[in-house]
Amino acid sequence: METKLARIAEMAKVDPKLRFTSIGHFIDAQALIESHQEMKPGKATGVDGMTKEAYEANVEVHVTELVKRLKQKSYKPQPARRTYIPKDEKSMRPLGIPAYEDKLVQHALKRILEAIYEQDFMDFSYGFRPKRSMHDALKKLTEIIERGKIRYIVDADIKGFFNHVDHEWLMKFLDLRIGDPNIHRLVRRMLKAGIQEDGEFEPTEEGTPQGSVVSPVLANVYLHYVLDTWFAVTVKKQCRGQAEMVRFADDFVCCFQYREDAERFYGALILRLDKFKLSVAEEKTKIIEFGRFAEEDRKRRGERKPKTFDFLGFTHYCAKSQKGTFRVKRKTSGKKFKQKVKAMKTWIRFNRHMDQEAFLKKIRSKLTGHYRYYGITDNYGKNKSYYILTVKIMFKWLNRRSQRRSFTWERYNDVLKDFRLPKPRIYVNIYANKTL
Repeated sequence: METKLARIAEMAKVDPKLRFTSIGHFIDAQALIESHQEMKPGKATGVDGMTKEAYEANVEVHVTELVKRLKQKSYKPQPARRTYIPKDEKSMRPLGIPAYEDKLVQHALKRILEAIYEQDFMDFSYGFRPKRSMHDALKKLTEIIERGKIRYIVDADIKGFFNHVDHEWLMKFLDLRIGDPNIHRLVRRMLKAGIQEDGEFEPTEEGTPQGSVVSPVLANVYLHYVLDTWFAVTVKKQCRGQAEMVRFADDFVCCFQYREDAERFYGALILRLDKFKLSVAEEKTKIIEFGRFAEEDRKRRGERKPKTFDFLGFTHYCAKSQKGTFRVKRKTSGKKFKQKVKAMKTWIRFNRHMDQEAFLKKIRSKLTGHYRYYGITDNYGKNKSYYILTVKIMFKWLNRRSQRRSFTWERYNDVLKDFRLPKPRIYVNIYANKTL
């Protein structure tokens, strides 16, 4: 399969206008078995209740039957089972869990789409792409602001993007590169598969299926034509000064040298998104002075430092290096920090009666995961605060495991040495090209 995908990628790279009219047959038994092998065990099941382990028991028969239905065009994805995960302190985010065979087909389709569109996607697009991470996006944004002539930031937010992707526009965009009716039929059926919650079916007339492995690729295709290509081909050419963008999925920041360029872009952005059935979340979108020149300009006018903006869970602010030169610095945003602390508090509260070693293993994993995401240059302080609060939360709830208090602070501090909790550290150097 890798050889076939490499061939598709090469053809797409050589001819940016090539339409692939016969690629549906690449979703064959080999591709589906490879997708099955890549599925992680122990994951939540869809409406079919099928697990990887159960499918494995008769995988060849299952896959043969699935390929037959694909060839006969009788394959129809089942509705995704809706579940919810915490979004913030006050709300939950809906998530759709596909049936197991739907996961396999989606995964195989994702690999084909990536082979084609990775040749088209812009360099400033980072979200849900192979070998690109949010840390890479932050590094690029740092480079643009610190080395460029940037004075203004448009911090934009698309309102409910994944829920409002227009199916007809998405199919038109796919048609520019893919002319295979089998792929079109497959994508359309995935989009229209619907949601099942508490036994009730809910149709999906817009949006991409959240929880689907192919959804991020489809979303990137949509934004490639709606936003990225427009910015690169039209917006930048109409700007008087430097104009740059960094996008991670539906979260993006645009940087401008001149205020009039930033304001004109903001007005045009509203019209552009409206054309494709999207809208700006005005309460989350703003234009601010930012950068080394912006800071100097404001200081000369006797004004305070430039305002801050949030991107990818970090608050970005203007600061100085130890040598006195301009630096973009970052810290965990207040909103995200509260969410993470509350999530840790909730988990400890409801799992404090676990076996101690299993409990500590999970805590270590949670702390390390937090450090690996938020452990970037200049953010040690916030990670240390997260560690300290975790230790305090553990002390509170472990003391409630029984009627009698299990620990005094003195004894608890002694026991902490045996807990071997990972201490905060910087994992990612924003000024280096690799993770520490």
